[in-house]
Amino acid sequence: MTPIFPTLHTEHLILREIVASDANALFQIHSDAETMRWFGVDPITDIAQANQITAMFAGWFAGGTGVRWGIERRSDGRLIGSCGFFRWNKSWRNCLLGFELARDATGQGHMTAALRAVLAHGFGPMGLHRIQAESHADNHASIAVLTRLGFRFEGVHREQAFWGGQFHDLNCYAVLGPEWRQ
Repeated sequence: MTPIFPTLHTEHLILREIVASDANALFQIHSDAETMRWFGVDPITDIAQANQITAMFAGWFAGGTGVRWGIERRSDGRLIGSCGFFRWNKSWRNCLLGFELARDATGQGHMTAALRAVLAHGFGPMGLHRIQAESHADNHASIAVLTRLGFRFEGVHREQAFWGGQFHDLNCYAVLGPEWRQ
């Protein structure tokens, strides 16, 4: 039996399954060098790469290794980003959190609202105990969202990532289920 993808709702957003027709919207986001500045990969350059991203995100849910939601704005039906869990370790009840948002949709509270819904799902139906996120120290917007949502700084993962032709340190943040529930 194929599991049903969990659609989540906030006041202004629908968090839904990413489908093949989202490739153009994901291309617009993932090809923008400024948007991808802190994502951990170089910007994509063609629609074929966006199709691969779409398939990868869908594959996480199908494979049971994560869940990636497309963030759709209710007001106009536009896909403005994505967020979700990957590297889901079911026996340890933990995973990593990732997210990105189109540049023209930032600063409006969309990601904070989306991640609140996603964290509630993670600590609720998914049964997670720990959710971790990694962020470049200069990515102040992401760090602000994480700390607003109760994530705590735990340390630095030295030269954890490679993009733009160089290695980057990433700050590790995490929130535990009991902390989230408070």
